[in-house]
Amino acid sequence: MSTSLKPSEPEAGVLLLALDRPKVHNALDLELVAALRKHISGAGPGTRAIVVCSQTSGRFCAGADLAVPDAERKSVSDELYALFEQMIIAPVPVIAAIDGAAVGGGAQLALACDVRLGSERARFRFVGPAHGLSVGPWALPSTVGRHALELIFSQRFVEPEEAVRIGLLDRVADDPLAEALAVARTVTGLDPDAVRRAKEHVVHGERLLERLARERTENGAVFTGEVPRR
Repeated sequence: MSTSLKPSEPEAGVLLLALDRPKVHNALDLELVAALRKHISGAGPGTRAIVVCSQTSGRFCAGADLAVPDAERKSVSDELYALFEQMIIAPVPVIAAIDGAAVGGGAQLALACDVRLGSERARFRFVGPAHGLSVGPWALPSTVGRHALELIFSQRFVEPEEAVRIGLLDRVADDPLAEALAVARTVTGLDPDAVRRAKEHVVHGERLLERLARERTENGAVFTGEVPRR
């Protein structure tokens, strides 16, 4: 059993997945990514919505764990793309409660969610080019439009107010987890087939799977897992 992910069902129909590596700001290693993939793929027909959050307040996800060996980091990168595909094709909404920084792979984890609710501490940063990667173009254009290139090239943090304005966050809440669970509760009262079709229409219209596959292939061809030392 993974010790880095706390899955629970706070109420019928809602699967809560809480990242739990607080000492490294929920940085992603193979164990954590594998646990996320396992629980999302294993969600049964009784699951009507999935909420992704942090077990610790003030955290979301710092991206790939820079302390792991290069070979594992390369595998983490590839497995993350497989995870994002699972989240996109899941027939139920995946809702993010973001109470802290979402960086690199963590920012992509948020982008792979269908709804993003954040606190005043939520912030985003796309750092792929520093590692020789093109990180985020699979989802950023349909989310923020032409702002995508500036975010990728500047590698700056995007604060909550701007994140809402350009579409990285749907809205800011004092308690994003409570708001995410409220949205999930609403979904459990809707027709599941209509929910599935609504999500599919958006995903197909934005060509997310096609763009995700291209980014995964191109990054996999050049990324060794090595992090540039400054």
